Amino acid sequence: MRRLGICLFAVATIALTPTPGRADSTCDPDGVQDSGSKYRICMPAASDYNNRLVIWAHGFQDAGTPVQIPEDQLCFSDVCLPDLVNSLGFAFATNSYSKTGLAVLEGQADILDLVQIFASKKGMPERIYLVGASEGGLITALSVEQYPQVFAAGVAACGPIGDFRRQIDYFGDGRATFNYFFPGVIPGDPFEPDPETVAGWLQHYEDVVKPIVFDPAKRHQLDQWVRVAKLPFDPANYLGSLEISVRDMLRYSVVNLNDAAETLGGFPFDNKRRWYTGSDSDFFLNLFVPRKSADPAALTEMETFYRTTGALVRPLVTMHTLKDQQIPYWHEQFYALKTLASGTFLTRHFNIPIDRFEHCNFTSDEALFSFVVMLFYDGVLVDVSGVSSMLRGPALAAFEQRALAMRLPYRRGGDVLSVRIRR
Repeated sequence: MRRLGICLFAVATIALTPTPGRADSTCDPDGVQDSGSKYRICMPAASDYNNRLVIWAHGFQDAGTPVQIPEDQLCFSDVCLPDLVNSLGFAFATNSYSKTGLAVLEGQADILDLVQIFASKKGMPERIYLVGASEGGLITALSVEQYPQVFAAGVAACGPIGDFRRQIDYFGDGRATFNYFFPGVIPGDPFEPDPETVAGWLQHYEDVVKPIVFDPAKRHQLDQWVRVAKLPFDPANYLGSLEISVRDMLRYSVVNLNDAAETLGGFPFDNKRRWYTGSDSDFFLNLFVPRKSADPAALTEMETFYRTTGALVRPLVTMHTLKDQQIPYWHEQFYALKTLASGTFLTRHFNIPIDRFEHCNFTSDEALFSFVVMLFYDGVLVDVSGVSSMLRGPALAAFEQRALAMRLPYRRGGDVLSVRIRR
């Protein structure tokens, strides 16, 4: 998650040049919300403030880690999001959520509360934009759908916005099939990891799991598991990228499974009737793979509170790498079908696919563009040019059609994206 958090506004100054001489960001002392979530508010100089607020919804933090604002998603080297956002005239706010692990509902509630805290301290802003990645991407999509009276627009990057239950199944299927191809490598019940395994996971993975899985003698087993579990990889760096996919798949399904079950009110994964394919003998694979039924309470919880609808009143821009090893790209396809059914596809929903491996692996230009498109859809740009440097084909045509309908001064040409924000 660090990758997107760093670059999302890292080159905003290329296209959205702040006024020379603006003061640095000024952050209030961190506060604590009633839920226990920690929050931070950072403001530009009063003379530069454009009366618009950007809230950052951070990504997933492993269960059991301390409740705190994830600094590694805010800063990289000497570049920090609050400074960059404030330099553009926007206020900036973020928080920790009240728990780690699965925290979608807690994150939603804490961000809504953060809006009220900001209003009480700084006044209610004219526009509020919600930008989130990974788990924060789902929080953003749900919040923009459900609270159009609060959020003017949002960017949901690399989030499980298409089908949350399928996301749980993605990790569950990976863990179940791993047990078939590498039996005994991870001790205990694959669906009920014991506390010792969870607590010592990092060391166990490095000392035991990784050497076995990537042993050249086990290469055929690894290749089969990759096909069965549908693990993304970079064809130009097969083993190197698989090390990332394997590490992340097993970390989520071991370290965070118990927390997910507790948070959802029951075991959420079900493969009782799943037929797995891609092995040398799918018959034996499906005969011996461990099976588990989901608790009805968990299924109801996911369907009721974690399911996006695609019914958008406000603009939502989504961005996703095609070979995301943590949250697969098919979430965007499912969400596009929802917005198509609701009549908001391209009119209020705009997806930016990135042909690259790894979760939230965007360049700064790409991440900037998602923010620009959100502002464009919200109608706060004075003019825009160089869009063809970022878009091709139907996406470019849809953008141009939208610009024409909004009577927005627009120039296709140019190698660099350039925009101006209405003050």
